[in-house]
Amino acid sequence: MIVRMDHLDLVCVASDRDATLERLRALGVVHLDLASAGGASVIAAKSEIEDAELAVRLILKARGKGFSEEVRQRTVAEVLALDADRMSLVAEQECLEREIRLYEPYGDFDPVLAKRLLDRGIDLKGELPEKLPEMRLSRMREKLSRVLQRIAVDTARIAAADDQAILARYPALRDRMAFEQARELLAEKGAVAVISGWVPRPAAERLVAAAREAGWGVLLRASAEGETPPTLIDPPKLFRPVRALFAGLGIAPAYEESDVSVPFMCYFALFFAMLVGDGAYGAIFLIATLALKKRLTRSWFVLLTVFSSATILWGALSNTWFGAGIPWCAEWPTVRWLAGAGAAAGHEYDNMMFLCFTIGVSHLLLARLWSGFARLNDRSCLTEFGWAGIILFMYVLTNSIVGIFPGVPTWCMCVFGVSFLTVFVQAKGIGKGMLFLNAMSVLGDIISYVRLFAVGLASVKVAQNFNMMAIDLGLPIWIKWLPLVLILLVGHALNLAMAALSVLVHAVRLNTLEFSNHKGISWAGVAFHPFRKTKE
Repeated sequence: MIVRMDHLDLVCVASDRDATLERLRALGVVHLDLASAGGASVIAAKSEIEDAELAVRLILKARGKGFSEEVRQRTVAEVLALDADRMSLVAEQECLEREIRLYEPYGDFDPVLAKRLLDRGIDLKGELPEKLPEMRLSRMREKLSRVLQRIAVDTARIAAADDQAILARYPALRDRMAFEQARELLAEKGAVAVISGWVPRPAAERLVAAAREAGWGVLLRASAEGETPPTLIDPPKLFRPVRALFAGLGIAPAYEESDVSVPFMCYFALFFAMLVGDGAYGAIFLIATLALKKRLTRSWFVLLTVFSSATILWGALSNTWFGAGIPWCAEWPTVRWLAGAGAAAGHEYDNMMFLCFTIGVSHLLLARLWSGFARLNDRSCLTEFGWAGIILFMYVLTNSIVGIFPGVPTWCMCVFGVSFLTVFVQAKGIGKGMLFLNAMSVLGDIISYVRLFAVGLASVKVAQNFNMMAIDLGLPIWIKWLPLVLILLVGHALNLAMAALSVLVHAVRLNTLEFSNHKGISWAGVAFHPFRKTKE
Protein backbone atom coordinates (compact mmCIF):
# COMPACT_ATOMS: atom_id res chain seq x y z
CA MET A 1 0.00 0.00 0.00
CA ILE A 2 1.17 3.54 -0.79
CA VAL A 3 0.31 5.79 2.13
CA ARG A 4 -1.79 8.85 1.28
CA MET A 5 -0.08 12.20 1.81
CA ASP A 6 -1.38 15.61 2.88
CA HIS A 7 0.30 18.82 1.83
CA LEU A 8 1.45 20.90 4.79
CA ASP A 9 1.80 24.65 5.14
CA LEU A 10 3.16 25.61 8.55
CA VAL A 11 3.46 29.12 10.00
CA CYS A 12 5.40 30.00 13.14
CA VAL A 13 6.79 33.13 14.81
CA ALA A 14 10.01 34.11 13.04
CA SER A 15 11.95 34.32 16.30
CA ASP A 16 11.06 30.66 17.01
CA ARG A 17 12.47 29.27 13.76
CA ASP A 18 15.14 27.08 15.33
CA ALA A 19 12.87 25.82 18.10
CA THR A 20 10.19 25.00 15.52
CA LEU A 21 12.65 23.01 13.43
CA GLU A 22 13.87 21.14 16.50
CA ARG A 23 10.30 20.12 17.34
CA LEU A 24 9.55 19.15 13.75
CA ARG A 25 12.70 17.05 13.66
CA ALA A 26 11.77 15.35 16.91
CA LEU A 27 8.29 14.67 15.52
CA GLY A 28 9.84 13.01 12.44
CA VAL A 29 6.77 12.90 10.19
CA VAL A 30 7.28 15.82 7.77
CA HIS A 31 8.91 15.39 4.37
CA LEU A 32 10.75 18.54 3.23
CA ASP A 33 12.33 19.21 -0.14
CA LEU A 34 15.77 19.63 1.42
CA ALA A 35 17.59 19.20 -1.89
CA SER A 36 16.23 22.55 -3.09
CA ALA A 37 18.16 24.43 -0.38
CA GLY A 38 21.68 25.55 -1.30
CA GLY A 39 22.64 28.63 0.70
CA ALA A 40 26.04 29.42 2.20
CA SER A 41 25.36 27.62 5.50
CA VAL A 42 24.20 24.51 3.60
CA ILE A 43 27.31 24.56 1.42
CA ALA A 44 29.52 24.88 4.51
CA ALA A 45 27.81 21.91 6.20
CA LYS A 46 28.06 19.85 3.01
CA SER A 47 31.74 20.71 2.71
CA GLU A 48 32.33 19.44 6.24
CA ILE A 49 30.69 16.13 5.33
CA GLU A 50 32.80 15.83 2.18
CA ASP A 51 35.95 16.52 4.19
CA ALA A 52 35.03 13.76 6.65
CA GLU A 53 34.39 11.30 3.80
CA LEU A 54 37.70 12.23 2.17
CA ALA A 55 39.56 11.83 5.47
CA VAL A 56 38.19 8.31 5.97
CA ARG A 57 39.11 7.33 2.42
CA LEU A 58 42.64 8.66 2.93
CA ILE A 59 43.01 6.73 6.18
CA LEU A 60 41.84 3.45 4.65
CA LYS A 61 44.03 3.95 1.58
CA ALA A 62 47.07 4.69 3.76
CA ARG A 63 46.47 1.54 5.79
CA GLY A 64 46.54 -0.43 2.58
CA LYS A 65 50.23 0.44 2.40
CA GLY A 66 50.92 -1.99 5.25
CA PHE A 67 51.16 0.39 8.20
CA SER A 68 50.29 -1.09 11.57
CA GLU A 69 50.87 1.70 14.08
CA GLU A 70 48.61 2.00 17.08
CA VAL A 71 45.46 3.86 16.05
CA ARG A 72 45.01 7.20 17.77
CA GLN A 73 42.58 10.09 17.51
CA ARG A 74 43.09 12.72 14.81
CA THR A 75 40.68 15.36 13.63
CA VAL A 76 39.51 15.61 10.03
CA ALA A 77 41.46 18.85 9.66
CA GLU A 78 44.68 17.15 10.82
CA VAL A 79 44.23 14.29 8.36
CA LEU A 80 43.57 16.68 5.48
CA ALA A 81 46.56 18.85 6.48
CA LEU A 82 48.81 15.79 6.51
CA ASP A 83 47.52 14.78 3.10
CA ALA A 84 48.09 18.29 1.72
CA ASP A 85 51.68 18.19 3.00
CA ARG A 86 52.12 14.73 1.52
CA MET A 87 50.81 15.87 -1.88
CA SER A 88 53.29 18.79 -1.94
CA LEU A 89 56.07 16.35 -1.11
CA VAL A 90 54.92 14.01 -3.85
CA ALA A 91 55.11 16.91 -6.32
CA GLU A 92 58.65 17.65 -5.08
CA GLN A 93 59.51 13.96 -5.40
CA GLU A 94 58.38 13.89 -9.03
CA CYS A 95 60.39 17.02 -9.81
CA LEU A 96 63.55 15.55 -8.24
CA GLU A 97 63.10 12.27 -10.08
CA ARG A 98 62.81 14.13 -13.39
CA GLU A 99 66.03 16.08 -12.67
CA ILE A 100 67.87 12.93 -11.65
CA ARG A 101 66.87 11.22 -14.91
CA LEU A 102 67.95 14.31 -16.86
CA TYR A 103 71.42 14.75 -15.26
CA GLU A 104 72.27 11.10 -14.47
CA PRO A 105 74.01 10.52 -17.83
CA TYR A 106 76.57 13.29 -16.99
CA GLY A 107 77.61 11.77 -13.66
CA ASP A 108 78.02 13.37 -10.24
CA PHE A 109 79.68 16.62 -11.37
CA ASP A 110 79.85 19.83 -9.31
CA PRO A 111 77.69 22.48 -11.02
CA VAL A 112 79.51 25.33 -9.17
CA LEU A 113 82.91 24.16 -10.46
CA ALA A 114 81.46 23.62 -13.94
CA LYS A 115 80.15 27.21 -13.99
CA ARG A 116 83.59 28.55 -13.06
CA LEU A 117 85.22 26.66 -15.90
CA LEU A 118 82.63 27.92 -18.35
CA ASP A 119 83.10 31.49 -17.12
CA ARG A 120 86.85 31.17 -17.85
CA GLY A 121 86.08 30.25 -21.42
CA ILE A 122 86.88 26.53 -21.17
CA ASP A 123 84.86 24.64 -23.77
CA LEU A 124 82.93 21.81 -22.07
CA LYS A 125 80.46 21.27 -24.95
CA GLY A 126 79.26 17.67 -24.94
CA GLU A 127 80.63 17.06 -21.47
CA LEU A 128 77.88 18.92 -19.59
CA PRO A 129 74.18 19.63 -20.18
CA GLU A 130 73.15 22.97 -21.71
CA LYS A 131 71.49 24.02 -18.45
CA LEU A 132 73.37 23.37 -15.22
CA PRO A 133 71.47 22.00 -12.19
CA GLU A 134 71.27 23.80 -8.87
CA MET A 135 72.99 20.94 -7.05
CA ARG A 136 75.08 17.91 -7.84
CA LEU A 137 73.53 14.52 -8.52
CA SER A 138 74.46 12.99 -5.16
CA ARG A 139 72.74 15.84 -3.30
CA MET A 140 69.63 15.37 -5.46
CA ARG A 141 69.51 11.74 -4.44
CA GLU A 142 69.99 12.63 -0.78
CA LYS A 143 67.18 15.19 -1.01
CA LEU A 144 64.92 12.66 -2.75
CA SER A 145 65.60 10.16 0.02
CA ARG A 146 64.60 12.74 2.67
CA VAL A 147 61.43 13.60 0.73
CA LEU A 148 60.48 9.93 0.48
CA GLN A 149 61.02 9.53 4.22
CA ARG A 150 58.76 12.50 4.94
CA ILE A 151 56.08 11.09 2.61
CA ALA A 152 56.28 7.78 4.48
CA VAL A 153 55.96 9.58 7.83
CA ASP A 154 52.89 11.55 6.66
CA THR A 155 51.31 8.39 5.27
CA ALA A 156 51.98 6.55 8.52
CA ARG A 157 50.40 9.37 10.53
CA ILE A 158 47.31 9.33 8.29
CA ALA A 159 47.08 5.54 8.62
CA ALA A 160 47.28 5.87 12.39
CA ALA A 161 44.24 8.16 12.55
CA ASP A 162 41.00 6.81 14.01
CA ASP A 163 38.57 6.48 11.10
CA GLN A 164 35.89 5.06 13.40
CA ALA A 165 35.91 8.24 15.48
CA ILE A 166 35.37 10.28 12.31
CA LEU A 167 32.60 7.94 11.16
CA ALA A 168 30.95 8.22 14.57
CA ARG A 169 30.50 11.95 13.93
CA TYR A 170 29.08 11.40 10.47
CA PRO A 171 25.38 11.18 11.49
CA ALA A 172 25.74 14.44 13.42
CA LEU A 173 27.24 16.09 10.34
CA ARG A 174 24.38 14.85 8.19
CA ASP A 175 21.87 16.10 10.73
CA ARG A 176 23.53 19.49 10.81
CA MET A 177 23.32 19.81 7.02
CA ALA A 178 19.66 18.72 7.02
CA PHE A 179 18.91 21.29 9.74
CA GLU A 180 20.61 24.06 7.74
CA GLN A 181 18.64 23.03 4.65
CA ALA A 182 15.37 23.07 6.60
CA ARG A 183 16.28 26.41 8.17
CA GLU A 184 16.71 27.88 4.71
CA LEU A 185 13.32 26.49 3.64
CA LEU A 186 11.62 27.96 6.72
CA ALA A 187 11.59 31.38 5.10
CA GLU A 188 10.90 34.51 7.10
CA LYS A 189 8.02 36.69 5.92
CA GLY A 190 8.06 39.65 8.26
CA ALA A 191 7.21 38.59 11.82
CA VAL A 192 6.39 35.01 10.80
CA ALA A 193 8.19 32.14 9.06
CA VAL A 194 6.55 29.70 6.63
CA ILE A 195 7.51 26.21 5.47
CA SER A 196 5.79 23.63 3.25
CA GLY A 197 6.10 19.87 3.12
CA TRP A 198 4.22 16.58 3.12
CA VAL A 199 2.77 14.55 5.97
CA PRO A 200 1.50 10.94 5.84
CA ARG A 201 -2.23 11.06 6.53
CA PRO A 202 -2.02 8.59 9.48
CA ALA A 203 0.47 10.94 11.17
CA ALA A 204 -1.54 14.13 10.58
CA GLU A 205 -3.21 14.01 14.01
CA ARG A 206 0.17 13.90 15.75
CA LEU A 207 1.29 16.95 13.80
CA VAL A 208 -1.90 18.87 14.62
CA ALA A 209 -1.53 18.04 18.31
CA ALA A 210 2.09 19.28 18.24
CA ALA A 211 0.94 22.44 16.43
CA ARG A 212 -1.64 23.21 19.13
CA GLU A 213 0.99 22.78 21.81
CA ALA A 214 3.61 24.91 20.02
CA GLY A 215 1.24 27.57 18.71
CA TRP A 216 1.87 26.95 15.00
CA GLY A 217 -0.54 27.71 12.23
CA VAL A 218 -1.09 24.56 10.15
CA LEU A 219 -2.95 23.98 6.89
CA LEU A 220 -3.33 20.39 5.69
CA ARG A 221 -4.90 19.54 2.33
CA ALA A 222 -4.92 16.78 -0.27
CA SER A 223 -2.42 17.00 -3.11
CA ALA A 224 -3.43 19.24 -6.00
CA GLU A 225 -3.01 18.58 -9.71
CA GLY A 226 0.59 19.05 -10.78
CA GLU A 227 2.03 18.42 -7.31
CA THR A 228 4.32 15.46 -6.69
CA PRO A 229 3.90 14.01 -3.20
CA PRO A 230 6.66 11.70 -1.94
CA THR A 231 6.03 7.97 -1.97
CA LEU A 232 5.81 6.10 1.34
CA ILE A 233 5.40 2.34 0.92
CA ASP A 234 3.72 0.37 3.70
CA PRO A 235 3.74 -3.30 2.61
CA PRO A 236 2.59 -6.20 4.82
CA LYS A 237 4.93 -6.71 7.78
CA LEU A 238 6.49 -9.86 6.32
CA PHE A 239 7.58 -7.96 3.21
CA ARG A 240 8.71 -4.66 4.75
CA PRO A 241 12.42 -5.49 4.36
CA VAL A 242 12.03 -4.97 0.60
CA ARG A 243 11.95 -1.23 1.31
CA ALA A 244 15.68 -1.49 2.03
CA LEU A 245 16.18 -3.03 -1.42
CA PHE A 246 14.24 -0.19 -3.04
CA ALA A 247 16.35 2.33 -1.13
CA GLY A 248 19.55 0.53 -2.14
CA LEU A 249 18.52 0.59 -5.80
CA GLY A 250 17.37 4.21 -5.48
CA ILE A 251 13.89 3.51 -6.86
CA ALA A 252 10.36 4.29 -5.74
CA PRO A 253 7.02 4.00 -7.56
CA ALA A 254 5.24 7.25 -8.33
CA TYR A 255 2.67 8.42 -5.77
CA GLU A 256 -0.35 7.45 -7.89
CA GLU A 257 1.07 4.03 -8.85
CA SER A 258 0.80 0.69 -7.06
CA ASP A 259 2.89 -0.79 -4.30
CA VAL A 260 4.50 -3.88 -5.86
CA SER A 261 6.59 -4.80 -2.81
CA VAL A 262 5.13 -8.30 -2.36
CA PRO A 263 5.63 -9.62 -5.92
CA PHE A 264 8.94 -7.75 -6.21
CA MET A 265 10.40 -9.51 -3.17
CA CYS A 266 8.98 -12.94 -4.05
CA TYR A 267 10.14 -12.93 -7.65
CA PHE A 268 13.47 -11.30 -6.79
CA ALA A 269 14.21 -14.18 -4.39
CA LEU A 270 13.36 -16.67 -7.15
CA PHE A 271 15.48 -14.81 -9.71
CA PHE A 272 18.36 -14.55 -7.23
CA ALA A 273 18.30 -18.32 -6.66
CA MET A 274 18.16 -19.24 -10.36
CA LEU A 275 20.77 -16.73 -11.49
CA VAL A 276 23.30 -17.76 -8.84
CA GLY A 277 22.28 -21.35 -9.60
CA ASP A 278 24.44 -23.10 -7.00
CA GLY A 279 23.42 -24.22 -3.52
CA ALA A 280 26.99 -23.99 -2.20
CA TYR A 281 27.21 -20.37 -3.27
CA GLY A 282 23.92 -19.77 -1.48
CA ALA A 283 25.43 -21.33 1.65
CA ILE A 284 28.42 -18.97 1.36
CA PHE A 285 26.07 -15.99 1.05
CA LEU A 286 24.15 -17.22 4.10
CA ILE A 287 27.29 -17.72 6.19
CA ALA A 288 28.51 -14.24 5.25
CA THR A 289 25.10 -12.79 6.14
CA LEU A 290 25.13 -14.45 9.57
CA ALA A 291 28.72 -13.33 10.17
CA LEU A 292 27.81 -9.72 9.34
CA LYS A 293 24.54 -9.72 11.29
CA LYS A 294 25.68 -7.01 13.71
CA ARG A 295 26.77 -4.73 10.89
CA LEU A 296 23.65 -5.16 8.76
CA THR A 297 20.35 -3.44 9.33
CA ARG A 298 17.51 -5.77 10.23
CA SER A 299 15.93 -5.33 6.79
CA TRP A 300 19.09 -6.23 4.90
CA PHE A 301 19.75 -9.17 7.20
CA VAL A 302 16.28 -10.56 6.49
CA LEU A 303 16.58 -9.93 2.74
CA LEU A 304 19.97 -11.59 2.39
CA THR A 305 18.86 -14.52 4.54
CA VAL A 306 15.80 -15.06 2.34
CA PHE A 307 17.78 -14.77 -0.91
CA SER A 308 20.56 -17.06 0.34
CA SER A 309 18.09 -19.65 1.61
CA ALA A 310 16.24 -19.58 -1.73
CA THR A 311 19.55 -20.25 -3.50
CA ILE A 312 20.30 -23.20 -1.22
CA LEU A 313 16.84 -24.60 -1.93
CA TRP A 314 17.38 -24.21 -5.67
CA GLY A 315 20.74 -25.97 -5.32
CA ALA A 316 18.97 -28.86 -3.57
CA LEU A 317 16.26 -29.06 -6.25
CA SER A 318 18.82 -29.01 -9.08
CA ASN A 319 21.58 -30.90 -7.19
CA THR A 320 24.20 -28.24 -7.93
CA TRP A 321 26.97 -27.68 -5.37
CA PHE A 322 30.15 -25.93 -6.51
CA GLY A 323 29.32 -26.98 -10.07
CA ALA A 324 29.08 -30.64 -9.10
CA GLY A 325 26.30 -32.91 -7.91
CA ILE A 326 25.85 -35.18 -4.91
CA PRO A 327 25.57 -38.76 -6.30
CA TRP A 328 22.81 -39.94 -3.98
CA CYS A 329 20.64 -36.94 -4.99
CA ALA A 330 20.96 -37.53 -8.72
CA GLU A 331 17.73 -39.56 -8.95
CA TRP A 332 15.51 -37.04 -7.18
CA PRO A 333 12.48 -36.22 -9.37
CA THR A 334 13.24 -32.48 -9.46
CA VAL A 335 16.87 -33.11 -10.36
CA ARG A 336 15.96 -35.47 -13.21
CA TRP A 337 13.23 -33.15 -14.51
CA LEU A 338 15.42 -30.02 -14.48
CA ALA A 339 18.26 -31.95 -16.11
CA GLY A 340 15.94 -33.17 -18.88
CA ALA A 341 16.59 -36.83 -18.10
CA GLY A 342 15.39 -39.06 -20.92
CA ALA A 343 14.91 -36.17 -23.35
CA ALA A 344 15.83 -36.60 -27.01
CA ALA A 345 19.09 -35.16 -28.30
CA GLY A 346 18.88 -31.39 -28.54
CA HIS A 347 15.99 -31.18 -26.08
CA GLU A 348 17.88 -31.63 -22.79
CA TYR A 349 17.14 -28.06 -21.77
CA ASP A 350 13.47 -27.96 -22.74
CA ASN A 351 12.22 -28.34 -19.18
CA MET A 352 14.41 -25.50 -17.92
CA MET A 353 13.28 -23.21 -20.75
CA PHE A 354 9.66 -24.20 -20.13
CA LEU A 355 10.12 -23.31 -16.46
CA CYS A 356 11.61 -19.90 -17.35
CA PHE A 357 8.81 -19.11 -19.80
CA THR A 358 6.23 -20.18 -17.22
CA ILE A 359 7.79 -17.94 -14.57
CA GLY A 360 7.77 -15.14 -17.12
CA VAL A 361 4.12 -15.54 -18.10
CA SER A 362 3.08 -15.75 -14.44
CA HIS A 363 5.00 -12.53 -13.74
CA LEU A 364 3.47 -10.62 -16.66
CA LEU A 365 -0.04 -12.04 -16.20
CA LEU A 366 0.07 -10.99 -12.56
CA ALA A 367 0.83 -7.42 -13.65
CA ARG A 368 -2.03 -7.25 -16.17
CA LEU A 369 -4.66 -9.08 -14.11
CA TRP A 370 -3.81 -7.01 -11.04
CA SER A 371 -4.32 -3.80 -13.04
CA GLY A 372 -7.52 -5.20 -14.57
CA PHE A 373 -9.18 -6.10 -11.28
CA ALA A 374 -8.10 -2.76 -9.82
CA ARG A 375 -10.06 -1.02 -12.61
CA LEU A 376 -13.24 -3.10 -12.62
CA ASN A 377 -15.32 0.08 -12.33
CA ASP A 378 -13.71 1.48 -15.48
CA ARG A 379 -13.77 0.30 -19.09
CA SER A 380 -9.97 0.38 -19.11
CA CYS A 381 -10.07 -2.96 -17.30
CA LEU A 382 -10.96 -4.52 -20.68
CA THR A 383 -7.62 -3.35 -22.06
CA GLU A 384 -5.74 -5.03 -19.19
CA PHE A 385 -7.67 -8.30 -19.57
CA GLY A 386 -7.10 -8.11 -23.33
CA TRP A 387 -3.36 -7.80 -22.81
CA ALA A 388 -3.53 -10.76 -20.42
CA GLY A 389 -4.99 -12.83 -23.28
CA ILE A 390 -2.23 -11.66 -25.64
CA ILE A 391 0.42 -12.60 -23.07
CA LEU A 392 -1.08 -16.08 -22.72
CA PHE A 393 -1.03 -16.57 -26.51
CA MET A 394 2.59 -15.38 -26.78
CA TYR A 395 3.55 -17.81 -24.01
CA VAL A 396 2.12 -20.73 -25.98
CA LEU A 397 3.70 -19.40 -29.18
CA THR A 398 7.12 -19.09 -27.52
CA ASN A 399 7.01 -22.69 -26.32
CA SER A 400 5.94 -23.78 -29.80
CA ILE A 401 8.78 -21.88 -31.50
CA VAL A 402 11.46 -23.63 -29.42
CA GLY A 403 9.76 -27.03 -29.84
CA ILE A 404 8.45 -27.53 -26.32
CA PHE A 405 4.81 -27.50 -27.47
CA PRO A 406 3.84 -29.24 -30.73
CA GLY A 407 2.02 -26.14 -31.95
CA VAL A 408 -0.48 -23.41 -31.07
CA PRO A 409 -3.94 -24.92 -30.38
CA THR A 410 -7.09 -23.44 -31.92
CA TRP A 411 -8.50 -22.26 -28.58
CA CYS A 412 -5.37 -20.21 -27.99
CA MET A 413 -5.69 -18.53 -31.38
CA CYS A 414 -9.29 -17.65 -30.53
CA VAL A 415 -8.15 -16.14 -27.23
CA PHE A 416 -5.57 -14.06 -29.11
CA GLY A 417 -8.12 -12.88 -31.67
CA VAL A 418 -10.66 -11.78 -29.07
CA SER A 419 -7.96 -10.20 -26.88
CA PHE A 420 -6.34 -8.34 -29.78
CA LEU A 421 -9.71 -7.02 -30.94
CA THR A 422 -10.60 -5.91 -27.41
CA VAL A 423 -7.36 -3.97 -27.01
CA PHE A 424 -7.70 -2.48 -30.51
CA VAL A 425 -11.21 -1.18 -29.81
CA GLN A 426 -10.08 0.36 -26.51
CA ALA A 427 -6.91 1.91 -27.97
CA LYS A 428 -6.89 5.52 -29.12
CA GLY A 429 -4.95 7.39 -31.79
CA ILE A 430 -1.43 6.13 -32.39
CA GLY A 431 -2.08 3.28 -29.96
CA LYS A 432 -4.08 1.48 -32.65
CA GLY A 433 -1.24 1.72 -35.16
CA MET A 434 1.36 0.56 -32.62
CA LEU A 435 -0.75 -2.32 -31.31
CA PHE A 436 0.80 -5.03 -33.48
CA LEU A 437 4.36 -3.97 -32.59
CA ASN A 438 3.45 -3.78 -28.91
CA ALA A 439 1.93 -7.27 -29.11
CA MET A 440 5.13 -8.61 -30.67
CA SER A 441 7.17 -6.96 -27.93
CA VAL A 442 5.29 -9.19 -25.47
CA LEU A 443 6.90 -12.15 -27.24
CA GLY A 444 10.29 -10.60 -26.55
CA ASP A 445 9.35 -9.97 -22.92
CA ILE A 446 8.53 -13.64 -22.36
CA ILE A 447 11.63 -14.85 -24.19
CA SER A 448 13.78 -12.51 -22.05
CA TYR A 449 13.02 -14.68 -19.01
CA VAL A 450 15.17 -17.42 -20.53
CA ARG A 451 18.09 -15.40 -19.14
CA LEU A 452 17.33 -17.08 -15.79
CA PHE A 453 18.31 -20.40 -17.35
CA ALA A 454 21.14 -19.09 -19.56
CA VAL A 455 22.95 -17.11 -16.85
CA GLY A 456 22.45 -19.84 -14.23
CA LEU A 457 23.76 -22.47 -16.66
CA ALA A 458 26.77 -20.31 -17.52
CA SER A 459 27.59 -20.00 -13.81
CA VAL A 460 27.42 -23.77 -13.38
CA LYS A 461 29.56 -24.41 -16.48
CA VAL A 462 32.21 -21.95 -15.32
CA ALA A 463 32.32 -23.72 -11.94
CA GLN A 464 32.60 -27.12 -13.66
CA ASN A 465 35.45 -25.90 -15.88
CA PHE A 466 37.43 -24.64 -12.91
CA ASN A 467 36.84 -27.97 -11.18
CA MET A 468 38.14 -29.88 -14.21
CA MET A 469 41.09 -27.51 -14.58
CA ALA A 470 42.09 -28.20 -10.98
CA ILE A 471 41.54 -31.96 -11.11
CA ASP A 472 43.30 -32.49 -14.45
CA LEU A 473 46.60 -30.91 -13.39
CA GLY A 474 49.33 -33.32 -14.54
CA LEU A 475 51.33 -33.16 -11.33
CA PRO A 476 52.20 -35.61 -8.56
CA ILE A 477 49.65 -35.52 -5.75
CA TRP A 478 52.16 -34.20 -3.21
CA ILE A 479 52.76 -31.12 -5.43
CA LYS A 480 49.30 -30.93 -6.97
CA TRP A 481 47.30 -30.04 -3.88
CA LEU A 482 48.51 -26.43 -3.57
CA PRO A 483 47.75 -25.27 -7.16
CA LEU A 484 44.53 -27.32 -7.00
CA VAL A 485 43.34 -25.40 -3.94
CA LEU A 486 44.42 -22.05 -5.44
CA ILE A 487 42.59 -22.71 -8.72
CA LEU A 488 39.42 -23.73 -6.89
CA LEU A 489 39.53 -20.74 -4.55
CA VAL A 490 40.24 -18.16 -7.24
CA GLY A 491 37.88 -19.76 -9.77
CA HIS A 492 34.89 -20.08 -7.48
CA ALA A 493 35.50 -16.64 -5.93
CA LEU A 494 35.45 -15.11 -9.41
CA ASN A 495 32.34 -17.07 -10.35
CA LEU A 496 30.65 -16.05 -7.12
CA ALA A 497 31.36 -12.38 -7.85
CA MET A 498 30.01 -12.72 -11.38
CA ALA A 499 26.87 -14.41 -10.03
CA ALA A 500 26.28 -11.52 -7.65
CA LEU A 501 26.74 -9.07 -10.53
CA SER A 502 24.26 -11.00 -12.68
CA VAL A 503 21.66 -10.64 -9.93
CA LEU A 504 22.10 -6.87 -9.92
CA VAL A 505 21.69 -6.77 -13.70
CA HIS A 506 19.08 -9.39 -14.57
CA ALA A 507 16.93 -9.82 -11.44
CA VAL A 508 16.53 -6.07 -11.16
CA ARG A 509 15.74 -5.72 -14.88
CA LEU A 510 13.00 -8.37 -14.91
CA ASN A 511 11.26 -6.64 -12.01
CA THR A 512 11.79 -3.00 -12.91
CA LEU A 513 11.41 -3.29 -16.68
CA GLU A 514 9.42 -6.28 -17.97
CA PHE A 515 7.04 -6.61 -15.03
CA SER A 516 6.82 -2.88 -14.33
CA ASN A 517 6.06 -1.96 -17.95
CA HIS A 518 3.03 -4.26 -17.88
CA LYS A 519 1.95 -3.06 -14.43
CA GLY A 520 2.40 0.60 -15.31
CA ILE A 521 5.11 1.30 -12.75
CA SER A 522 7.45 4.07 -13.89
CA TRP A 523 9.69 4.13 -10.78
CA ALA A 524 9.61 7.92 -11.13
CA GLY A 525 8.59 8.55 -7.53
CA VAL A 526 10.43 10.47 -4.83
CA ALA A 527 10.92 8.32 -1.74
CA PHE A 528 9.48 9.70 1.51
CA HIS A 529 12.31 10.92 3.76
CA PRO A 530 11.00 12.60 6.92
CA PHE A 531 12.95 15.40 8.52
CA ARG A 532 14.40 13.71 11.58
CA LYS A 533 17.69 12.80 13.21
CA THR A 534 19.80 10.05 11.69
CA LYS A 535 19.35 6.81 13.58
CA GLU A 536 22.77 5.33 12.86
